[in-house]
Amino acid sequence: MTTAALEPCVGRRCHNPLNSLHAAHYFSPDLGRELAAIEVTHPRAVNFAVRAAALGPVGPGAVTAAFYNYKHELVAEHVPAVWRTATPQQVLAARVRAVDATLRRLLGEETVASDPMAEAARLALRAAEGCSRAARPLYSAHADLPVPEEPHLALWHAATLLREHRGDGHLAALMSAELDGLEALVTHTATGRGMTPSWVFTTRGWTREEWDAAAGRLRDRGLLDADGELTERGLAVREEVEAETDRLDRAPYEHLGSEGVGRLTELAVGFARAATAAGAYPADLIGKR
Repeated sequence: MTTAALEPCVGRRCHNPLNSLHAAHYFSPDLGRELAAIEVTHPRAVNFAVRAAALGPVGPGAVTAAFYNYKHELVAEHVPAVWRTATPQQVLAARVRAVDATLRRLLGEETVASDPMAEAARLALRAAEGCSRAARPLYSAHADLPVPEEPHLALWHAATLLREHRGDGHLAALMSAELDGLEALVTHTATGRGMTPSWVFTTRGWTREEWDAAAGRLRDRGLLDADGELTERGLAVREEVEAETDRLDRAPYEHLGSEGVGRLTELAVGFARAATAAGAYPADLIGKR
């Protein structure tokens, strides 16, 4: 039975550490090693392959649409070529092996085998039961995948479902706010919580000139000031985007209920902090400059 509505930001607070735990494998040497074993070696090809594999051997248009903030020309350099090197099924299997190695390395064998890990997996999978497929291609594709048996992998799988469910809704909110993919990145970076421009250029394919042009469009709309900081209106737009994302993503956390969400948040924060302390993420990943 679905419970009463929760406070708007409760789901966001639960999602954030779960998303951090999910994202750790993108920066893991274990992922590069496992994908290299199936002859996928370019870092961008690795990234596109592991996240898009659940969709099947799709072309660049589908990946650009689903990922939203990557330059299409960069996507097209690697998709669909990567599927001629490795099938989506091979990529998905390699991804699970990489996640297994990454979580064991970052959290330790004792934590991986612990009762709190199993409890977090049960809670996260319960929350994911409240997700919906409609208009959520990345979530829906991952929801077709089997749930791993081992608790740490089941937790990661559930975190992936919750991450992609929220992400698909977030794209709808960005479109409603009339922020294209690059403008979304520029405004997120301006909050101080997004990727630094150098990481955007490296991973998303945009150039400094394109970044500056997007910033110019945002200044013309009154969302950025001359120094590249968010104006009062810009801050309001970003908060409106997050509030709409919260609204579209409320169902899984209402399904889990207040007590379950609180406990899952507590456990996820502990795991995410441990992963961060173990060096899961690059030191220069987040920031305005």
